[in-house]
Amino acid sequence: MNTVLSSDLPLPKIGRGKVRDIYAVGDDRVLLLTTDRISAFDVVMAETIPMKGAVLTQISAYWFGKLQGAVPHHMISADADEIIHEVPALKNHRADLLGRAMLCRRTTVFPIECVIRGYISGSAWKEYAAQGTLAGEKLPAGLVESAKLEPAIFSPATKAETGHDENITVARMREVVGAETAATLEGMARKVYALGEAQARTHGIIIADTKFEFGRDKDGRIILIDEVMTPDSSRFWAVDAYKPGAPQPSFDKQPLRDYLDVERRAGRWNGDAPPPPLPASVVDATSKRYLEAYRRVTGSELAI
Repeated sequence: MNTVLSSDLPLPKIGRGKVRDIYAVGDDRVLLLTTDRISAFDVVMAETIPMKGAVLTQISAYWFGKLQGAVPHHMISADADEIIHEVPALKNHRADLLGRAMLCRRTTVFPIECVIRGYISGSAWKEYAAQGTLAGEKLPAGLVESAKLEPAIFSPATKAETGHDENITVARMREVVGAETAATLEGMARKVYALGEAQARTHGIIIADTKFEFGRDKDGRIILIDEVMTPDSSRFWAVDAYKPGAPQPSFDKQPLRDYLDVERRAGRWNGDAPPPPLPASVVDATSKRYLEAYRRVTGSELAI
């Protein structure tokens, strides 16, 4: 399977994120093509990570399948041949679509990341350790790093085009989208997380936290969009290695982050673009980590 840094399909390109290229398919559908680009510390690397795009797309497709009937979502198909049948203009681009493309319903996207934290880690732990709060709101005293939060905390954030998303209060979210919509988004996010966390645990994975996006379709329905419970949108830990009180090893781009940390501490990188070149060993280790995440979450090997 070829690696893809950037795509060029015969459709109007309407967006390009750090990882995804977005194409319009008429007025009511979009094609999301997940490249093998990878970013860390808000900088996109020059190298690609083999199979990463397919892992992200197919984990999302797995979850959308599991969610059928539980919450409405945007996926129409993540199968290359079905996509070509729906969009004949792509018939000569099967190799570009294979494994990494998803045909979806088009929506008006809410400008909010709906974050669910089942465990306290990352930026949430840093704020809590310093101030005892999350997004300025008090949490119970005495929590340790990676502790389970019961109940899970809904922690919305603003969507940033560049740089980090910013945690906001639920009150601020209500001001942005309205009280009724805010309640609907929180309820849907909690439902998806509860289903996913319970399912993943049967395969030996803890979904410590995750973020969801939602949009409103042409019929006015609020539906789940973007990627769902992938290594890029979630923190995955191994059930059998979980020990609260310290950071946990995670199934994501940790080999890349570790390498960049070394380069930064050694003074060979200042943290801005351009990033340092990645050794083949780091690329390979990161690719294997993504494939392991797929195997752990779904219970099977990725077959494209």
